[in-house]
Amino acid sequence: MIMKAVEARNAADRVMARCDALATISASPNNLTRLYLSPEHLRANAQVGEWMLQAGMQVWQDEVGNICGRYEGQRPKAPALLLGSHLDTVRNAGRYDGVLGVLTAIEIVHWLHKNQQWLPLAVEIIGFGDEEGTRFGITLLGSRGITGCWPESWLTYPDSDGITVAQAMANVGLDVKAIPRAARNLKDIVAYIELHIEQGPCLEQEGLALGVVTAINGARRLNCSFTGEAGHAGTVPMTHRKDALIAAAEWMFFIETATRQHDPQMVATVGTLSCVPGAVNVIPGLVNLSLDVRGPKDMPLELLLSSLIRQGEAIALRRCLHFKAEKYYHICATTCDSTLQQALRNAVETVQSRSFALPSGAGHDAIAIAERWPVGMLFVRNHRGISHHPAEMVMTDDIALAVRAYLNAVCQLAQTVLL
Repeated sequence: MIMKAVEARNAADRVMARCDALATISASPNNLTRLYLSPEHLRANAQVGEWMLQAGMQVWQDEVGNICGRYEGQRPKAPALLLGSHLDTVRNAGRYDGVLGVLTAIEIVHWLHKNQQWLPLAVEIIGFGDEEGTRFGITLLGSRGITGCWPESWLTYPDSDGITVAQAMANVGLDVKAIPRAARNLKDIVAYIELHIEQGPCLEQEGLALGVVTAINGARRLNCSFTGEAGHAGTVPMTHRKDALIAAAEWMFFIETATRQHDPQMVATVGTLSCVPGAVNVIPGLVNLSLDVRGPKDMPLELLLSSLIRQGEAIALRRCLHFKAEKYYHICATTCDSTLQQALRNAVETVQSRSFALPSGAGHDAIAIAERWPVGMLFVRNHRGISHHPAEMVMTDDIALAVRAYLNAVCQLAQTVLL
């Protein structure tokens, strides 16, 4: 099944216009903020549901607030190829993160319906209600709803106004007792494909519109500290100092150097740093800093992290300081399914000169879905890689290529690979 260039361009124009329309559904008139279970979330669901209906889908909102659509296959109740992404945003967001994946998926069904084409598999689309975790501080509530992995404790998490998840659900007419009904049967879904903007600069640097994701990076986050001895900045000789900040600076330089040498796909970031007592004329006696380490494979990630911790300990020992590192966040790497990767590579090569493989450094709903079904991801070029910011920007021509590649991959997978 081949989508003509003019059809792809029309689809891309619709996607861009709809991204603009959804960007007006915001808690603030001055920036885009759309949080889970907010009035804006429900309005976005209603609008996306209307577009799903126009594309020929059956539409419903599930028990955790995801908006869902289904386009039947050649036989009733066929298992589904699941497409989608999320409709919630961070605060002061861009207009393409998440939303683009839902709207391009609708264009796939729109084309099938318009051309009276039905696949051996059904096609389902989900606009997940919460991926970002902005409101309640817990992530992937929408996608974990369909996998059946909603801990009961989540219901007690409050937002900044003290409203719990349970109260927020009740406020929008959702029954917490019905949450288990959002979970999908394992046999009802064959695989999941998510189209998303690249939240980095790699595709732009390669001069390519599209890329195929190999894995979603695993991540480890730690709170670290160097404890030395505070002292008078004018009276303690350099040879007698136990300067915690100098030790931290030496370690940060090592983190950058070692990570670059370890693996080009690994990243490490010291994102926060604080000195105690924090006075211009006092030697820092305590430095607290954070460490975020990410990579597409767990074993190399653990090896890198271990080497960084050992070096921190060695620096502290040599300088007669104390070093401490406490891990507070751990998420495993998610490998994209090889069959889905190949189908996406074939589709990308059809519409652009070559395929390009890359990992995702950011988290996605595919992380949760991968616990039950195979997942694949298609990235679209995003200007300068800027994301979670109003400056997010994609090109209409790139979206046209993305819709063509997306359709090609869906048809290939539905007709051959997954039967």
